[in-house]
Amino acid sequence: SIMSAGAPLETFYFTSECVTEGHPDKLCDQVSDAVLDACLTLDPMAKVACETSTKTGMVMIFGEITTTGHPDYANAIRNAVKDIGFDNGDKGFDYKSCNVMVCIEEQSPDIAGGVHVGRSDEDLGAGDQGHMFGYATNETPELMPLTHSLATKLAQKISECRNNGTCAWLRPDAKTQVTVEYKNINGNAVPQRVHTIVISAQHDDGLDNEFIRKELKEKIIIPTIPAQYLDDNVIYHLNPSGRFVIGGPQGDAGTTGRKIIVDTYGGWGAHGGGAFSGKDPTKVDRSAAYACRWIAKSLVAAGLADRCLVQVSYSIGIAEPMSLFVNSYGTGKKSDAELLAIVKKNFDLRPGMIIRDLQLRRPIYRKTASFGHFGREDPDFLWEVPKTLEL
Repeated sequence: SIMSAGAPLETFYFTSECVTEGHPDKLCDQVSDAVLDACLTLDPMAKVACETSTKTGMVMIFGEITTTGHPDYANAIRNAVKDIGFDNGDKGFDYKSCNVMVCIEEQSPDIAGGVHVGRSDEDLGAGDQGHMFGYATNETPELMPLTHSLATKLAQKISECRNNGTCAWLRPDAKTQVTVEYKNINGNAVPQRVHTIVISAQHDDGLDNEFIRKELKEKIIIPTIPAQYLDDNVIYHLNPSGRFVIGGPQGDAGTTGRKIIVDTYGGWGAHGGGAFSGKDPTKVDRSAAYACRWIAKSLVAAGLADRCLVQVSYSIGIAEPMSLFVNSYGTGKKSDAELLAIVKKNFDLRPGMIIRDLQLRRPIYRKTASFGHFGREDPDFLWEVPKTLEL
């Protein structure tokens, strides 16, 4: 049929990916947040901006930290690497023998004076300029996009089977990718079926590719992907490059903040560009992105929209946001103007008030740094608890 100009695709394919905790970039995210948690445990008011980089046999943290505590950075780093599973040189990385470098200075007094020194929480300025987004959709129970949810659950299953011995041949580094076929129904993205699944999983030496592919399909994919989305036409690319023994930091260098789409919505919605890990909650890159997810999820959970995008923006040193935006993609049960008014009535987006409402000065961040910051059932993640809205 001839489509009218500007008409959206009636059927389309969308793809999201995830990585396990042993991916070198994710290792860095977890180390940065392990350092943040170590600081907040001793000093909830600590100001932390901690980056991490890694390569074979080396982890380096660098950045600015101002705290009254005296955290053991090296211990926090090694424990994070140990928990990820790099505990033997045969795996290409060992937490016991790796070189740890600490290059930390204090926060610039120029920034401190313009943002938080002498200010109450009500008046706390944003730690930097920037714009942040939150997204929610009713296509899954956790109100997350299905592509992102399935890719994340596959990565979690790989980690689970490695750690519990079901697939003891797995090593810590792996990537997943899921393509889903959708129908566009009045602005709603409605999942139809899984089109393609890609998994690349680091493994012990000496294994046959057919064994690996059979194990991945039977022990990872089938128990994870709901049967309603799988049919005989699903395309599987399982360890498509063949051998994947060398992984983690030995295979690729890693750096904090290079998996920001894995951390959020798998490419759906939008992203302001600011990474999360290693940043204390005065950094709106993190705290305001959590607040935007809270808002979007609250609107969708209340049945006010089927899917929703929220944007907020800030200037450094200023408490009140520069702008606030809501888009329901035409799925709103009220106009977007009415939804915006509801958001303004129910949420205080000054940084100090976000920190208060979501209790963000707790040391809860290391567990956010693998398998996504959103769509997870964890009692510490208050941004995942929809707020009861006054309409």
